This record gives sequence, structure tokens and C-alpha cells, in this order.
Amino acid sequence: MTVSKMAQNLIGSEIIRVAGEVNAMIAKGEPICNLTIGDFDPSIYPIPEELRIGITKAYEQGHTNYPPANGVAVLRKAVVEFTKSRLGLTYPESDILVAGGSRPLIYATYMALIDPGDKVVYPTPSWNNNHYCHLSGATPVEVKTRPENNFMPTAADVKPFLKGATMLALCSPLNPTGTMFSKKDLEEICDLVLEENKNRAAGEKPLYMLYDQIYWMLTFGDVEHYDPVSLRPEIRDYTIYIDGTSKCFAATGVRVGYAFGPTVVMDKMKSILGHIGAWAPKAEQMAMADFLQHPADVDGFMDTFKPKIQESLEVLYKGFKELKSEGFTVDAIEPMGAIYLSAKLDLAGKTTPDGSLLQTSQDITFYVLQEAKLAVVPFSAFGSSRDLNWFRLSVGGASLNDIKASLSRLRDALQKLK
Repeated sequence: MTVSKMAQNLIGSEIIRVAGEVNAMIAKGEPICNLTIGDFDPSIYPIPEELRIGITKAYEQGHTNYPPANGVAVLRKAVVEFTKSRLGLTYPESDILVAGGSRPLIYATYMALIDPGDKVVYPTPSWNNNHYCHLSGATPVEVKTRPENNFMPTAADVKPFLKGATMLALCSPLNPTGTMFSKKDLEEICDLVLEENKNRAAGEKPLYMLYDQIYWMLTFGDVEHYDPVSLRPEIRDYTIYIDGTSKCFAATGVRVGYAFGPTVVMDKMKSILGHIGAWAPKAEQMAMADFLQHPADVDGFMDTFKPKIQESLEVLYKGFKELKSEGFTVDAIEPMGAIYLSAKLDLAGKTTPDGSLLQTSQDITFYVLQEAKLAVVPFSAFGSSRDLNWFRLSVGGASLNDIKASLSRLRDALQKLK
């Protein structure tokens, strides 16, 4: 049987492949510290109690039918108020689109803006842009970033690639790195987008910016989240925001995401998702609407949830820095936001106890998994080359004790290498 060329050439998720190996080891009873999936273990990070009660209540009230294709009105109104009070961004209810998490919204953005062959510019590493380009027929334009700039793209990085492009896809806090834009860098990128659009001919498709800020509530220390329209109001007509509740409330399975942006784009995205039917369940939408309208409950949850995430990230970060101080070829970038640590395991060229030579980031991934029982994801899963020995460590699925124990096992595994 012949399938479409798109399906024939579709690449599966490397994250899911690694997770499959991890789950097989866990099933055998091995003590794996699983830092692969950007998810939360509900026994460690339960959703807000008020939200849990609200979901149950909504089902009891009979909210089990189809929701409106763009989201229930009470939730869209709550998102408008929440976004205005927390971010200072003002959008009408009609420009809010609710979906089953952020993935359908990103897909709809691509499908609403991209014609086959259109250029999409995005940094590497970044989450899934290479796959969305494949699904939409876009021409991917990858911009390599550097650890010296926390793997965040600068204006100088993206400037050579914007002419003639249809979309610039950005994310902050960034999955997979847990790092964020500085105000200066994001301002300069916005200025490039505005300048490029000023130079476009009449009737020419604009350069749009997809801005994924799903992790914006999870920022640490003195680091501040910035967004394009707050910095440059005139970029509003070209910016599609991807946002939602999955990460900030440990509610990945609740599946309530939302997007907002220019009316002409949002209307087309609504039509696309209307045909796909990628809706968040109605009961969850009703409960989330109520929860967002109680700021004391939101703040009360974040006051306990965020410090726990930060502590796990800090323990990992300090653990890698300690290993580095002991002479091991590892490093890490101080966590700024999200649930991820960027860690370097520069082990290529070293020999394992069984005589195998570590060559690629995949080799290192599986060595660390087998010897240290530590499961991580290489940046190659996010578009980077296999010789870039940096890795994403996601803390939502592991306890603090498991993380501490894994660092000791990692030290032992590093000592075995020659």
C-alpha cells in the first residue's frame, strides 16, 4: 500500500523513542530517573485542588457535549481578563482560540500562514518546528544558536534569513533549553520583523511571528518574561501568541491551550481547527474558566508549585557544576524558566567499560541511561546536529530525591569512562 509522500517521509519523535527505552527499563524494575518528557508526575505535582474540584463539578453539571469550535465563551472571556491583568495584553474575545493544548494551535498557525515552499525561520534547538515544516510543506530555515547566548537567537543570528520568509517561529522560555530572551534581543528581533514588513511589496505575504510563551509563568529569580507586542505594539498585526494552562498548572492532561493574534489569522485558524475538532473537553474548559477568575487560587498554587520546580532545577544545575569542578567534561546553563535544564555531557571520543567508543549524542544518551540510570534527551531531538553534546533535562516527572540519587550515579558512570 502506498501512502502520501508526507507520511512516507515523516520522522517520528526522538523524545518518544528515548522514552520507550526508558519505560521498558522501568518495567523491568530498574531505578530510572526519567528526565525525558516535558510532563509532570501527578503524584509529585498534582493540578490545583480548586481546578480538580471544578472539573469534577463540571462533569456532574452535564458539560459533556461538544464545546464551541473556538472555545466556550466563559473561558475566552477569562483568558482575555487573565492575559490583560498578568501580561498587559488586550485582545477581544473574538480573537481568542481555545484548543486541546498548544500543539493543535501551532499546527493551525502553520496551516493558516504557510503555503508549500514558504520559508519558516526558527532557531535550533527548538521544539518540533522541523516537524511542523514537514507537515505544512514549508521550507525550513534553521538558525543555529550558541551556548554563549543561552541557545537563544539574536537579531544578528536571524537577520540574514528573514528576507522573503513567511514566518519566524520563536519560543520563550524555550523548550528545550529553559532559557529566555533578554529584553534587548527580543526588541532587536521585533525591529527586524517590522523593517522587513515595511519593505514588502503591495500584495506580498507579510512576515509573521509565531511566539510560543506556554511557559511564561514559570520564570525564576530576577529573570523577566518579555513578549513582542508589549515591547513593540506595532508588531501586533504580525504576531500569533501560543499560550495555555498545561505547564503553569501542571495540567498537561487537562488539555486547555489557547492562542491569540490578528483577527484575519485567528479566523482562519478557527476554521482549520473546526474541521479537525482538536477541542479541549468542555468540562475542563468550564473548570479552567472558573479557576482563572480566582487570582488568589492561581497565586496560591504558583507559590508552592514554582519553588518546587526551581529547587529541582537548581539541584541539577549545581550538581553538574560540581561535577565540572571535579574535572569531568560536563557543564550546565543556569535555569531561567520552564521545567528544563540545558546540560552538557561532552563525552564523545571516550571509551565505555565494555570497549565501545562514544561518538554521537545518541551514544552518550544511551550510555548515561544504561550506566547512570539517568534518562535525558539530546538536543538533536530538537533539530541540532548529533555532534552537539548538549541535552535537555526535564524535572517534572522526577522527585527531588530521585534527581539527587541520579547525580551520584552519573559521577560513577563518568568515572568509568576512559
